[in-house]
Amino acid sequence: MKKTFLKITAPVTGIFAAFMLLSCDNSDHNMMEDLPLQRTITFENVVTPKDFVQSGSFQGTGASPLIMPGQTTSITFSAGKTQALMFATMYGASKDWFFASQQPGIKLFDANGNAITGDVSSSVLLWDNGTKDNISGAAESKTIAQVPNVNASQLMKLNLSYNDVTSQFTLTITNTSGGTTNETPFSPGVWAVSNYNGSQLLNSAPFFTPNALSNPEITDIAQMGNIDKMKTKLSANTGIMTGLSPVLVVVYRGDKNPIYELGKADNGLGLKDIAQFGNVTKLQNSLKALPNVKNVYIAGSAPVAPGNKVMTGFKADPGDKIAYATMFGFSNDWFYANEQSIDANATGDLTSKTSLFDSGTGIDQYPGAGNHQALFGGTPQAENMVISKVGTQYPVPAVQNIIKVTVN
Repeated sequence: MKKTFLKITAPVTGIFAAFMLLSCDNSDHNMMEDLPLQRTITFENVVTPKDFVQSGSFQGTGASPLIMPGQTTSITFSAGKTQALMFATMYGASKDWFFASQQPGIKLFDANGNAITGDVSSSVLLWDNGTKDNISGAAESKTIAQVPNVNASQLMKLNLSYNDVTSQFTLTITNTSGGTTNETPFSPGVWAVSNYNGSQLLNSAPFFTPNALSNPEITDIAQMGNIDKMKTKLSANTGIMTGLSPVLVVVYRGDKNPIYELGKADNGLGLKDIAQFGNVTKLQNSLKALPNVKNVYIAGSAPVAPGNKVMTGFKADPGDKIAYATMFGFSNDWFYANEQSIDANATGDLTSKTSLFDSGTGIDQYPGAGNHQALFGGTPQAENMVISKVGTQYPVPAVQNIIKVTVN
């Protein structure tokens, strides 16, 4: 009888033990599912800096592309404090002379930050390219130098006007050489505005370097009035760039992104401070007081320059979501944020969920060339528009060419 009992209870004991192990496994698994998630989110500025924020060309407005004595042409461009306008055009009645503004270009703002307008003809100089003899036209190899005994401002009149709202200048160029001993046509020309990174111009000697040998691009202008090579070079080196502000990251519950709502006006919680000045403090404090917000984190403590990145760890429970926002630094009121909802459990590259938005709180100017932008110490002029995606008015690089967002 005893033996029979042992034979029966042994397999029962084994089954019970297995059941207990299985129960423990399931319990541990459920406990792991309930543990807070530990993640790190990284924001990287991947924009490629270019020397020039804007560039272009100009020519005569008549049947000929030449700007003849008595004729006028103009160019319109944007700029902020510290930026300057560089241009170059051939002195047509020469072997290799060209007009160009002084380095780094025509000064556009005075020491008090006021736009310079009116006659700025004194800014133009006449240069000898040093590649041809001035009499025979024979090839030579001399450094670029100013042409002596010729007052360029008597041959070319320059006049600046300015629109403060758009931070746009118009430069009017008039050929006033007629009737002088240096009467000459001007060739088509090129112009550029150097990018500014918050502390200095990216190119402080555009087009050429005085007292140095010339380059193929300026040589073609000085000898033949041909701007093709320079236009190609400028085009390859022109583009909008930006820094990013420290990034606000929020963990929340529910379907509504607590940072912004597309198609509605800014709610006054602090998004404007990020979009205009990169200041996260007000929105950080406002979000912490909302019932659906579980936590707010800040990645970085200073502007994020091209090639740099910031990150922050965050904790979230299953079912939580995350959202983020950072200023497009070289704008009046733009910000990057996730357009699509993001599960806090998501990992990998989230850049495709990110879009560029206009907060609708400040009048837009050309990115990186607007005098009311924080980059230049300005304050955007107020507007009251709904939050919208940034359109195609300006040639802003695609999102993935400026910011990269990853979670691991």
